[in-house]
Amino acid sequence: MGKRAFINFGKIANRVLFTGCVAASLGAASSVWAGCTAGSLELRGDWGQARFTVEVADTDAERAQGLMHRESMPMSAGMLFVYEYAQPASFWMRNTLIPLDLIFADNAGVVRHVHHEAVPLDESPIPGGNAVRYVLEINGGLARAMGIDAGTELRHADIAQENASWRCE
Repeated sequence: MGKRAFINFGKIANRVLFTGCVAASLGAASSVWAGCTAGSLELRGDWGQARFTVEVADTDAERAQGLMHRESMPMSAGMLFVYEYAQPASFWMRNTLIPLDLIFADNAGVVRHVHHEAVPLDESPIPGGNAVRYVLEINGGLARAMGIDAGTELRHADIAQENASWRCE
């Protein structure tokens, strides 16, 4: 996939600053990191590479709660929903107070669909596809600003390594 740009947005305070930093960083220094930890999720694609601090929702109760009732989330944070097997997945924004991008990935951790800027409190179904195993929720607008789209690869300790497109090292 060529040269990768590392995007570290832990100090980014707002979306305007973030967008400017992303534009400046995409052509900047290349960095590839190895390994996986439970609290960190990495993404890579033609647009570059990024890392998010994530909470994992891998039980029915955790997935049902998700990011409900939160008034904010750091720009570099997200929640990774992990299912036992690939399946049809649909989300909604009931009791969710912040706009989110929903990134739906298959059994190999490859993004198949991105739903941009889900509307807070909207109970309309947000379908992710028929073979979803992982869903990453991040702040609304980030996926588009960064260029995250179908084909982007995820790397995380909870992605089944025997199927992973981008394996932990």
